[in-house]
Amino acid sequence: MLDQSLKEQVRSLFSSLENQYILKVIASENNSERDNLVSLISELSDTSDKISVEVESGDSLELKIYKNGAPAGFLFKAVPTGHEFTTLLLGILNLDGKGKNFPDDLVANRIKALKGDILIKSFISLTCTNCPEVVQTINMMTIINPRIRHEIIDGALYEEEAKALNIQAVPTVFAGDKLLTVGRTPLAEILDKLEQQYGKDESAVNNVPVNKSYDVLIIGGGPAGTSAAVYSARKGLKVGIVAERMGGQILETDAIENMISIINTTGKQLADNMGLHISDYPVDILTNRRVEDIEIKEGQKVIRTNLGEEISTPALIVATGASWRKLGVPGESDYIGSGIAFCTHCDGPFYKGKKVAVIGGGNSGLEAAIDLASIATHVTVLEYGSDLKGDQVLQEKLKALKNVTILTQVQTTEIKGDGKKVTGLEYKNLKDDAVTDIVVDGVFIQIGLRPNSGVFDKVVEINRAGEIIIDANCRTNIPGIYAAGDVSTVPFKQIIIAMGEGAKASLSAFDDRLKNKLLG
Repeated sequence: MLDQSLKEQVRSLFSSLENQYILKVIASENNSERDNLVSLISELSDTSDKISVEVESGDSLELKIYKNGAPAGFLFKAVPTGHEFTTLLLGILNLDGKGKNFPDDLVANRIKALKGDILIKSFISLTCTNCPEVVQTINMMTIINPRIRHEIIDGALYEEEAKALNIQAVPTVFAGDKLLTVGRTPLAEILDKLEQQYGKDESAVNNVPVNKSYDVLIIGGGPAGTSAAVYSARKGLKVGIVAERMGGQILETDAIENMISIINTTGKQLADNMGLHISDYPVDILTNRRVEDIEIKEGQKVIRTNLGEEISTPALIVATGASWRKLGVPGESDYIGSGIAFCTHCDGPFYKGKKVAVIGGGNSGLEAAIDLASIATHVTVLEYGSDLKGDQVLQEKLKALKNVTILTQVQTTEIKGDGKKVTGLEYKNLKDDAVTDIVVDGVFIQIGLRPNSGVFDKVVEINRAGEIIIDANCRTNIPGIYAAGDVSTVPFKQIIIAMGEGAKASLSAFDDRLKNKLLG
């Protein structure tokens, strides 16, 4: 299953393992995937003398990992190939105290402080590009807090269990018998939800205020934020980044083909490359955090995070990007993960042979509809405007598909369901106000992005769309505060433009520093 080149890469990764590991396959001899799992694990064990394999009979298909005879806190109910092969490798490295996804002490202490014994189940697909980040995050949490256990479940192999839970999107994560999250979710949000559900031991959390200061502080770890950090660090300044995760919105982008000089790449690859670039500079990266408050004290911009930190800077660059916009209609929030979806690459396979609707006639909506038309029996595209907004080449391709209906000048007014899953939607014709119901099994919402300007709107000027208003040099109305990328009023929300705007914001901040304009 592993070609020679991949085996050599794994052998290099595992060359520094210090502990002994047993990979135990538990499966019935009649299980159709048993041989595939045994073959995969046997080949993996050949890459290191620190890894051995055991096989025993059982009712379900499982892969358990033992470190020096003690079971790890996570196991696979899957054959971890595809995107989850990396999860398996990283899991072993993390158990050995290696790997680069461990959080800093402040976040780790919050994980340790979670109360009770917690069983988390993540339903995944091996083709899902969003699943590994969530699964790897929870695996890491089991290593930090031994009271957390994690089962990684392939919904295709455990189809009946997935159907019983009405799972129609991946990753879908349960904590105990309660739905924890659906889709790509950063550690900060997962931790917040677990604290709400299980509580935390306050005595175990270090509540001593943490105060930091930087010459330049950047909020956001996407293309704009990364570019701003590199340009600021190259000026010899003390630079910090505060972000929920590095990479930002591009992590949810599958194919990128318009980055000049890079013919094609993926969001994950681009994010990894940005991470490598920024690691060449002395930049403090504070991830798994959210900014909860900001104030200005004598020209200093002081932000407070959800971890209780207080960070000050004379030059603040806001590069928080944007997130998927929702409809805000009845039924929408009730069925996210049970018929409401945003990513066709991850969740499209759940709708094979079913009827779906795509809301939005821009490029993302047309691309989603084209993808879904190859697996669904019928696709209905609903666009609010009088015409589709996507590129002409996409419109022509969509209109050539026989199982697609295009509706323009319509407004989705309600998502309907039976209490467990989506069964249809209601829309209003904007020409005559006639209301129509259609039967669909799933609704993919593709109506663009909303700026993540939230906490900053009480300090800087924003427009009706929620974008931070900037001038041609990324300056806001407040001296020493800049905005770059999709969170700002810059036209054309593109990765390459965000990178340029991040660089511009950094250079503007440096210029203002030289001219003593940062504090007003």
